[in-house]
Order: sequence, then structure tokens, then C-alpha cells
Amino acid sequence: MTMPKKQNIDLFETPGEGEGKTAAPLADRMRPTTLDEFVGQERILGPGTVLRRAIEKGEVGSVIFWGPPGTGKTTLAHIIAQATGSHFVFFSAVLSGVKEIREVVRQAELQRDVHGRATILFVDEIHRFNKAQQDAFLPHVESGLIRLIGATTENPSFEVISPLLSRCRVYTLEPLSEEHLKAILKRALQDEQQGLKGLKPRVDAKAVNFLAEMSSGDARVALSALEFAVMTARAGRDGRRRVTLTTAEEALQKKALVYDKAGEEHYNIISALHKSLRGSDPDAALYWLARMLAAGEDPLYIARRMVRFASEDVGNADPQALSVALAAKEAYHFLGTPEGELALAQAAVYLATAPKSNAAYRALSSVQREVRETGALPVPLHIRNAPTRLMKELEYGKGYRYDHEHPDHYAGQEFLPEKLRGRRYYHPTAFGFEKEITRRLEWWRKKKARIREEGKKEAGGNKNRRKESPTKPAAAPKHPKENEGES
Repeated sequence: MTMPKKQNIDLFETPGEGEGKTAAPLADRMRPTTLDEFVGQERILGPGTVLRRAIEKGEVGSVIFWGPPGTGKTTLAHIIAQATGSHFVFFSAVLSGVKEIREVVRQAELQRDVHGRATILFVDEIHRFNKAQQDAFLPHVESGLIRLIGATTENPSFEVISPLLSRCRVYTLEPLSEEHLKAILKRALQDEQQGLKGLKPRVDAKAVNFLAEMSSGDARVALSALEFAVMTARAGRDGRRRVTLTTAEEALQKKALVYDKAGEEHYNIISALHKSLRGSDPDAALYWLARMLAAGEDPLYIARRMVRFASEDVGNADPQALSVALAAKEAYHFLGTPEGELALAQAAVYLATAPKSNAAYRALSSVQREVRETGALPVPLHIRNAPTRLMKELEYGKGYRYDHEHPDHYAGQEFLPEKLRGRRYYHPTAFGFEKEITRRLEWWRKKKARIREEGKKEAGGNKNRRKESPTKPAAAPKHPKENEGES
């Protein structure tokens, strides 16, 4: 799938005939029916990708699409059902329960036995499923009677039970780019059957650019705003409906950013704010903050970016930075404009003047790369919980040492999987509070080395004593905390 080329035109003009009307919203009417019509998500749907090959071959199993609203999750489910010739069932996790699940299963058996068709069950907002609903689906997904396609805006790792999640491939969808949205809007303007061409729209390029920029990667938002703008625009003497930047602003209920002579765009300005904070320049940070507020940017969007900055660029050099950023977000949410804007300014100054460290950010990236490369390594036995007799017999928790019963509350144990023993991912800087973290880590590493040496000497001494006397030593009394969580 190729990225749409950038539109270098000043006006989208479509000389349609008639004003055909339909009750369905434009976003639904313009829903792609084939992969060739689908725009965006090249990472998972580009030529040669696993998902694209599976769809083309009609061999798609159970999947979960995870991503923001308006990125194509529902559309992909429809395309998969059509490409595989499957019976498509829409299921709302909000409105349906276990009773409805039984009916879905009955219909799936009927489709399989009578018509020889597979059933694709599309579950919108699957993260709202409770455990009973998920358990009810599990055996039918496992048997292949139902192919599950779930759509969610929440992390499925936390919202979907492990047995169901393990039977599904998870694909992450990303917000659509501005060029993707422009291509989608242009197609809607030029489509006479399902689009807006019949209304004879004449849309300024600035209006299209604005809708693409301010829709936050959501095609549904962009198309809905475009439809409203065209429907409410007055027709001129030539019968065409002119949509200007002002019309688009009113339709989206957002103001365009204040562009300077260089034509800076929305993401350039937020990037300038982020880099000013990272560069410890409070004056520049305040300037770009004020620019965005004056342009009508959503203050909570700015607050979210500062919360992200507090973890990504300040981190543990000043652990208080995250609290300040979150407090600013809550203060604005409580006070609103204009009083709440002062809290954002206070947070911007604090973040700009805080010591900087991206050590936590780099550590997380390193660990995520490790997980991708090494997969699901087993948890070491000595730190597994052992609430049942069987687990104890399997030696879960055996050898665990309760740190609080050792000198300095530190037993010097190993917690990483055996294959990764000794790996280090977090490397604190020499700035701010991370200097103290560095000192603590170094103290613990030295103490662990001493404990390890003492353990080797003790093991050697025990070996010699066993050679001298065949008498088996009495077992040491077990501490009740050794298998924490026993029942």
C-alpha cells in the first residue's frame, strides 16, 4: 500500500449533477470495501505483510485491532469478512450479554452446517467485555466455529483474558497522517454515488488542510466535519457550495492555529514547545505555549504533551516533574480558561528548569527490544508465588529469601530470567536525583557481589563437612514469608 501523494492544489472542485441524499453518515457511506480502497496502515497492510497476505488468501484467523478511533478497525473487519466470504455478525460489548452470545453460537453452527460458511464475529469495544462474556466465547474461538475480530482503543493486554488473547493476533493501528486524511477527504468530494459530489461542493484547499490537521488522525471526525460544512454552506449563483477555512472551523468547532510568515503548522509548534522544554529554555517554552493557546489549541492536549515530556525527558532526574505536570492538567480541568492556563505556564517553567534525563525512556526501549527478541522467558522458580500444594511440590518459591530478614533489608537475589541474568537496562545519569539513584544501585551491586562470594565460601564449607561426616544436617526452619501469598 503506497502513501498518497501530497496534494498541491488550491481548490477541490467537483462539478456534480443533482443533490442525491442518503440517511447514512458520510463516514459510513465512504467506508472502503476492498484493500485497494483502504488508506493508511501501511505497516500492517503494505505489500507482502502477513495480514495482507492472509486477507488475500482468505485465511485470517481471530485477530484484535488496537488503535485510536477512526483509524479503520471496523472497516478492516468488513473487508476481511467480504474477502473470506464469511457470515458477518456485529456484536456490541456494551449492549449484549451471554444470552446473545448463545444465539451467535447457534447461528454460527447453522451457517457452518447448512451453508458451509464460516462466521466472523466482530466485537466492537472488546475491552468492555466482562470475564463471563469472554469465557463464553473462548471454547468457540478455540474450536474454530467463530473467528473473532475485536476492536479496541485500550491495551488488550490488560483488558482481554490471557486464554482468549493467546488465540488472537493483535495488530496495532496508528492515527492516520494528514496526507492520508487529505486523500480520504478528496475522494469523498469526488464521489458522486456515496460522496458529496452531487452537492456541487467547492472547497478551499486551506479548509481541507485544516480538517486534515485538526482531526487528530481520525477519518470519521474529518469526514463528519466535511459533510457538515458542505451541507450548511450556501450555494452561490453558479449553484456551487463554497467551503472556506472559516466554514471548516465552524464545522469542526476549532480555530486554525496562528501561522506566521514561514507557514508553521500545528505539529511544528508543539515540537518547538517540546524542544524548548528539553533545551531548558523557560522563556521559549512560555512563548510557544502562549502561541498555541492564542491559536485556540486544546489546552488539555498541551497538558498531555507536558505529562509525556515529564517522563520522557526529565524522568527520575526530578521525580516530582511528573506530579507537577499531572497537577497542571487537573488544575486546568478544574478551572478551565483562562485561570487554568496559569497552571500550564507554571508546569512549563518547572519542566524547562528541571534537570533532564531520558534514562527511563531509553531503558524501556531497550527492554521492549529484549522482549521482542527473547519472547516469553519463564519466571524463575524461586520468585514464583506458591498458593497451592501442587505449586509447592513443583518447587515454586523454593529458595526465595525475604529481604527484610537480611542485613540492610537486602538479600542480593536474582530476579531476571536465567537467560538474561546480569543484564542492565537502566543507566541513570549524573543529574538531579539520578545521582542518588546511581549511588544506591552501586551500593546494592557491591553488596550483592559480597553476598555471592560469601555464598560460595559457605557452599564450599558445607561440601567439606559432608565429606567428613555422613550425617545429614537438619533442615533449617522455614520462614512463613518464604512463599509469600500462600493459602
